[in-house]
Amino acid sequence: MYQALGITALTAPQAAVAFGALLGLAFGLLAERTGFCLRRSVVAGPERRTAAGVWLAGVAAALVGTQAAVAAGWIGFGDHRFHAGDLPVAAIAVGGALFGAGMVLTRGCISRLVVLSGTGNLRAALVILVFALTALATIRGVLAPLRLWLGEATLPLGAAASLGGWPGGALLWTALGAGAALAVAARSGAGRGKLAGAAALGLLVPLGWVGTGLVLQDDFDPVAMQSLAFTSSAAEALFWVGAATSIPLSFGAGLVGGAVLGAFASAGTAGRLRWQSFESPGQTGRYLSGAVLMGPGGTLAGGCTVGAGLSGTATLSVGALLALAAMVAAGVATDRALSRSSRESGARGRTPAPRPAE
Repeated sequence: MYQALGITALTAPQAAVAFGALLGLAFGLLAERTGFCLRRSVVAGPERRTAAGVWLAGVAAALVGTQAAVAAGWIGFGDHRFHAGDLPVAAIAVGGALFGAGMVLTRGCISRLVVLSGTGNLRAALVILVFALTALATIRGVLAPLRLWLGEATLPLGAAASLGGWPGGALLWTALGAGAALAVAARSGAGRGKLAGAAALGLLVPLGWVGTGLVLQDDFDPVAMQSLAFTSSAAEALFWVGAATSIPLSFGAGLVGGAVLGAFASAGTAGRLRWQSFESPGQTGRYLSGAVLMGPGGTLAGGCTVGAGLSGTATLSVGALLALAAMVAAGVATDRALSRSSRESGARGRTPAPRPAE
């Protein structure tokens, strides 16, 4: 289809970079305005309910939009890794747990930290750098043997690797999933503007799938079918920075760059740009520990809270749902452990260190 568009100035892979940048720009704008982040809906606090509503509004839109594109015959996931018949359950469970714990320690999932880095948050920028480095090490570096070893433990699901292969089919599970998400979002207390913005953000997921899986397909210069995702994208961006003369820019690198610029534009027009840094060595250690957990975690789980949790679940992938469940469970457990530690420190007469909102 790409050739039929008459675009001759760019090859399909080059157009994919530009498309990724535009998609990232829109994501950064919408995520900065809505505070879109799964971690905020997992940890205890006054924003938990409204943050969950915002996140689930995005999930509902992504799910409906993606499955509508599948029903129209525009895209399909039969050969995609999200629907692989042999499910790497150990890698997904361990990776999801590592990522969930890490996002609580860093006060933000990686997509949220990408957005925050565009607003001047130096804590977030450092976490992204360490995250990208450890993710790259897990994909093709010193931690790759761990990934391969955990990936050997698989569960043969066949067609059941997608909820579309379960009784009731894709239509039933899409209706149940989107209906439940919208019901919670409507009762979350989140403002209509934020819910609408989150829904618009969610629609970027099917836009990404259709853009790379249909519009940019070229038999002579193929492009991988992908959508919003920040684990592999951050690793690709770092790899390109270090080896730009050897490898070309990718969709993922464009996505990350666009998201930073989008967040910068959104925060700048709203007067929310400001430098922020670490307040203590202990805080620095906690953030770096979380980054080290999230890099391998997102790689093993098949994506972050956006790559697996939003884009992956929109495909009705059982693996993505398992990754999301592991992230949420580990995030809740880590938040409770940190809260318990703070209470115990207070009981011994020490004032707990402040935990800045991200």
